[in-house]
Amino acid sequence: MLSLVAATVPAAEHRRCRALGFVGSACVALGGLAAGALPVRETLTPVRGLGDLRGYATVGLACTYFGLALLVLAWWWLGTIRPPTRGLLVTFAVWAAPLVFGPPLFSRDVYSYLAQGQMVGAGIDVYRFGPATLGGPLAAQVPAIWQTTPTPYGPVFLTFATRVSRVADGHVAGGVLGMRAVALLGVAALAVCLPRLARACGVDPSPAVWLGLLNPLVLLHLVAGAHNDAVMLGLLVTGLFAATRHRPAVGAVLVTLAALVKAPAALGLLVVAALWADQLAGRWRWPLALSRAGGTALATTVLATGVAGTGYGWIGALSTPISATNWSVTSALGRLTGVVLDTHLGVSAWRWIGLLAVGAIGVVVWLRREQLGVVHALGLCLAAMAVLGPALRTWYLLWGLIPIAAAAPTGAVRRWAAGASGLLALAVLPDGFGPDPERLAVALGGGVLALVAAWWWVTGTELAPGPRLHAVGYRLW
Repeated sequence: MLSLVAATVPAAEHRRCRALGFVGSACVALGGLAAGALPVRETLTPVRGLGDLRGYATVGLACTYFGLALLVLAWWWLGTIRPPTRGLLVTFAVWAAPLVFGPPLFSRDVYSYLAQGQMVGAGIDVYRFGPATLGGPLAAQVPAIWQTTPTPYGPVFLTFATRVSRVADGHVAGGVLGMRAVALLGVAALAVCLPRLARACGVDPSPAVWLGLLNPLVLLHLVAGAHNDAVMLGLLVTGLFAATRHRPAVGAVLVTLAALVKAPAALGLLVVAALWADQLAGRWRWPLALSRAGGTALATTVLATGVAGTGYGWIGALSTPISATNWSVTSALGRLTGVVLDTHLGVSAWRWIGLLAVGAIGVVVWLRREQLGVVHALGLCLAAMAVLGPALRTWYLLWGLIPIAAAAPTGAVRRWAAGASGLLALAVLPDGFGPDPERLAVALGGGVLALVAAWWWVTGTELAPGPRLHAVGYRLW
């Protein structure tokens, strides 16, 4: 009888946690209808009693942050319950559902994707020109700082964007849903392959799914934001899983396709080569594995670029993230140095320092790959690249977090990754623009209200996990 009760209580907690996260996700989507990254020419009709449009957007912002706080709390609570993998996948589907048909949130990048796809369809070289060359209502949705910026994305992603733009035929809402469908394909690949990759790396798949798939950053930026990082990560994880299943050639093809979406995934080829070398014998196994992985990657690149018909301009456009308009840790340090030392070279110098630091971290981690495991080592390298690279966005942290979720053992790395995810989920406003004091106050108010509501809701039930959630030293997965 006691074992039956012990099994029932976590299951009931999981259901309540799932419901709490769904309410949070629904509030995020609802608030996004007024405060999200809406098309610039699309206005909301003021509602009597709510004041003007600005007041309506303020209500939407408060609603969004109310939902964000609930979603993060539900995710954190879920980490203390430790349900099985199948239940976590169901919870992910429930939490993602309200975001699938909502407006784009936390970034306006999806409009850039559509504009770039339309440019390719019109025969405009996206590796030389920005959306301003295209002109028209779609290009008008792209933020001003990116209007003249060439794209750094590879031919695989541009193929998707071109197809979606062609089908949408200038319809912005249809194009957004189309790009989100592409992102969901990548998320679906993560859902299928992440637990399998974790098992191949000797990690319990349930905590891997909790940290790497149910993560609020995945829901907010890959699902709601429709970022192409979803496609990159889906292909990368699928390729790594194939390589662990003694199919390194398939793994090399998939990882190369991921790199032809966004270049950082190319580091995964080293993991494929390492796994390939483990399957060979003899003193020449490493050179042979590297040559096979490199040859497969080269052939895949030539074929994919030929099919896309976009050419190899993406190689030169890889410098786009180094532009002066991009924010990063190193550029912030460079600007501070420039102010203190009265020099214009601070940003450039610090960016080079950051890149050198990434290289040094990569060498140290790679030399310890036998102790860490190659997938874990890849996650640490990609995390360093995201944090210390020339451009930093919140969702870039998923590059390293998802391999870490699949391969890192229980310990400090996973706890730091979970804590950073919970905090950074609150760091970007839903319209994708910079904050101001008034909007920050509104967002804070919505989050505080959510904390009060969640405390009342949780402590008012027999299944409240209060002692376990608040016990000193309680450890998550």
